[in-house]
Amino acid sequence: MFTIAFYALAGAALLVSVLSDRNKTRQALKKAWKAFLGILPEFVIVIILAGVVLSFFDSAMVSRIIGDESGWTGVIGAAVVGAVTLIPGFIAFPLAALLVEQGAGLLQIGAFVSSLMMVGVVTFPVERAVFGTRVALVRNALAFVFSLFVAGVLALVLGGSL
Repeated sequence: MFTIAFYALAGAALLVSVLSDRNKTRQALKKAWKAFLGILPEFVIVIILAGVVLSFFDSAMVSRIIGDESGWTGVIGAAVVGAVTLIPGFIAFPLAALLVEQGAGLLQIGAFVSSLMMVGVVTFPVERAVFGTRVALVRNALAFVFSLFVAGVLALVLGGSL
């Protein structure tokens, strides 16, 4: 139901934009289409890789490794995987949804996504060059701790146990 409402809202906003300024709307739609085509190959590759990986791991295995019952071990493991992975947000969130559908716990996925977005093990050399080693280390360490904090807050809000 929410999906239909969002599509209707987007359609209405597009209609208002067309009525307001047809040329600007056309330019915006062209830019959006180019941006979409720019991210499409990356998105398709990650979705295919996620499908291949999930074909090797059945729901029971995903649930055992990062499911609700995995507790802190699963949360920390998911946070570490997120920290060392470089995936853009527009791919990370659909991947997280796929993992939840396969049995991953919300607390574990919260830690995974938050560390994925905030911790940069792969990008550390660039960050170190720009900000210096100490600042880069402290920022990444604090971001990792915060991703674990996110899982703790989720546990409190959702009533989960760790």
